[in-house]
Amino acid sequence: MNTSGHAAADVRDDAAGLRLTPFRGLRYVPERVGSLAAVTSPPYDVVVRPDGLLHLESADPHNIVRLILPQAITAGTRHRKAAVTLDRWLADGVLAPDPEPALYVYEQHGDGILQRGLIGALQLSDPAEGVVLPHEDVMPHVVEDRAALMRTTAANLEPLLLTYVGADEDGANTVIEDTVRREPLLSTTTEDGFHHRLWSVTDPTELATVAGALSHHQALIADGHHRWATYLRLREEHPSPGPWNYGLVLLIDTARYPLRVRAIHRLLNRLPVSEALAALDGSFRVRRIDGPLPAALEALTAATADGNAFLLAGDGHFHLVDRPDPALLDRTIRPDRPEAWRTLDATVLHSTLLEHVWHIPDAPEDISYIHDTAAAVAQAERRGGTAVLMHPVREEVVRDLARQGVTMPRKSTSFGPKPATGLVLRSLALD
Repeated sequence: MNTSGHAAADVRDDAAGLRLTPFRGLRYVPERVGSLAAVTSPPYDVVVRPDGLLHLESADPHNIVRLILPQAITAGTRHRKAAVTLDRWLADGVLAPDPEPALYVYEQHGDGILQRGLIGALQLSDPAEGVVLPHEDVMPHVVEDRAALMRTTAANLEPLLLTYVGADEDGANTVIEDTVRREPLLSTTTEDGFHHRLWSVTDPTELATVAGALSHHQALIADGHHRWATYLRLREEHPSPGPWNYGLVLLIDTARYPLRVRAIHRLLNRLPVSEALAALDGSFRVRRIDGPLPAALEALTAATADGNAFLLAGDGHFHLVDRPDPALLDRTIRPDRPEAWRTLDATVLHSTLLEHVWHIPDAPEDISYIHDTAAAVAQAERRGGTAVLMHPVREEVVRDLARQGVTMPRKSTSFGPKPATGLVLRSLALD
C-alpha cells in the first residue's frame, strides 16, 4: 500500500467484508472524575512498568489503568479486582452507558498528525476468511491473560487499531467528515500533547452508509494482535450469534489518514552488552557509535539501507551491528518463506541472533518488548542487560506479507498514534 493515498483500495468482490456495528458505549462521567485526560492511558502493552503504571494510578483514582492492568499477587485475583472495580464505578456513576447504540467517530491531533476513524463492534472472522489480516505472531501467555481479564469483566476495555485502504469516494469518510462539524461528546488533551475528540453516530441513514462502504473492504491489524486472538478464543467459548462474536476496534482509512510505523525494541534482561558483542565473533560487523541517542539512531537508519542492522545499548555506549555473514543467514533463516520475510530485521534478530548466536529463549523473563527508545536504553543500563534497538518496517511490506498469509515475528511493528484507552468502553452485558 502507498500511504500517500494513491494506492488501490482493498476492495473485496464478494462484498463479504468488514461489518462494524453500533454498540452502547461506556464512558466516564466528567463530573465524577478529575479530568478526562487524567483517567486515560496508553494501551496496556505500551505502559512502561513500574514507573508508567504508578504515574497513571496516581493521576486519578479512576484511571483506566486500574482496569486494564490491575495489580494483585495472582492473576486470578487481578482479574477479579478489575471486575469488582468496573462494577463499583458503574454503580457509583463514574462510568455510564450511552442511551442508544452508536458508532463513534474518533479524532486524534498532535505531533503533526491528524487521524480520524470509526470505533465500533466488529464482527469477528478467522484469518482464512481474509477479512481481518493479522501480520504478527502472538505469545500464548499474553493471550491467556487478556482472555481471563475479558472473560471476568465481560468487557472490551480498549479498542484494537485496524487499518484499511479506502476508495477515493468512500461513504464512511463522508460520514466522518460530516460528523466532525458537530459538537463532540468529549474533547480532551492528554499528557503527550495529543488532542482527542469523540462523536456518536446514531442516524440510521449514516449508519447504513458506513455499513455499505465497509462491506467491501478488508482490514489489517495495526495494533492489538493479542487482543484479536483473545476475541477469537472467547468467541469459541460462547455460542454464536451473540456479543462475544464481536470485538471493539478503531478502524482507520490509511489512504486518507496515514499512520506512523515505529519499531518495538527488545530488552535482553539477562545478557550484558559485553557478552552480546563477544558472542558475535565476527558474524556481524560491529562499530561503536559516539554521541547522543538521536545521532545513534541516525546511524542505524543509514545502515539499514544496505541490509539488516541493529543498535545495541546498555553499557553507556551505542554499538551498531550490521552486515551479517550471508552463510550464517542461510543456515538460520527458514528457506520456505518469501524473501521479504527472510530479510526482515525482526526475522534476523529472532532466528539468527536470539536463537543461534545468543541462545536466548523468547520468554518474558528473558526478553521485554519496549516501544519507547529512550526507555529501552535506560532500563538496559539499570538492569545490566542489552537493549536491541530496531528500525521500523514499511507499512506496504507489512500489508503485502499479511495478504500472503505470512505472519512476522511477534512485536515487529508499532503503528500509531494509538487510540487513548478510556474514552469509550464496551460492556458485553449491554449488547
